[in-house]
Amino acid sequence: MIEQERAAVRMVPGDLSPLRIDEALVQRMLVSFLRDETRKSGMTRVVLGVSGGIDSAVVAALAAEALGPANVLGLFTPYRTTAVRSRADAQAVAAAFGITLEEVPITTQVDGYFAGVPQAHRVRVGNKMARERKSIEYDRSWPDGLVLGTSNKTELLLGYGTQFGDLACALNPVGDLYKTQLRELALHLGVPQAVIDKAPSADLWEGQTDESELGFSYADADVILYHMVDRRAAVADLLAAGFDEPLVARIRERIRRNHFKRVMPLIAKISLRTVGHDFLYPRDWESD
Repeated sequence: MIEQERAAVRMVPGDLSPLRIDEALVQRMLVSFLRDETRKSGMTRVVLGVSGGIDSAVVAALAAEALGPANVLGLFTPYRTTAVRSRADAQAVAAAFGITLEEVPITTQVDGYFAGVPQAHRVRVGNKMARERKSIEYDRSWPDGLVLGTSNKTELLLGYGTQFGDLACALNPVGDLYKTQLRELALHLGVPQAVIDKAPSADLWEGQTDESELGFSYADADVILYHMVDRRAAVADLLAAGFDEPLVARIRERIRRNHFKRVMPLIAKISLRTVGHDFLYPRDWESD
């Protein structure tokens, strides 16, 4: 069966056609997911960080359709180095989908924490910013809301995110969409064109872009990830098809090295039934 899956799609470097999605179908699936899972939890609303980027814009659009705009709270949490246009883009997203957007600056708490460490590495500061933002989202979700995640499949597989920062959430409707697929969905949902067109960035320091930090484009990564993960292609098959060997090796290593970010914290097994090992029931177990 796996061999049949490998052979079903011809591997061509740069060919994004295997990544095409049925946007209307995906929209219905994700709206239903958000509506059903929120209701199962007993909650009535959701909270998400709206950065002005395409990922959070798509999640905001889906949440507004699933629960109604009045039940979606977007938080724009700027730091002093946040790009000027990010605020305008976040406001445009909120206006497009009718959700409430509140601004909660994080400069005071982040700078206060690093006051005694003036030479702190920018990645360390960026991680603190990501966790500060998520802390605010969880605070604002109390007592009747869930925090939504906005990390796409490309980011999750590559480990391009901060553990317990932007990766933390109760529900993630876009985690099974590659970045190129998410861009397709954004066009379908009516995300503002300026948000779709700008270079993806976590906006953690001045001039940062995702692709310059990663060292490769999302398009190149997505084709490799699709064949490697979804189609179970072996490295040898990718190289035989003409994919760049150093890039394939680099992406494969990132997947391997960052697996810990994609799972719950490991618990040492002592008892008969251990959370995360062999106690794996869904949360509606008690209804059985």
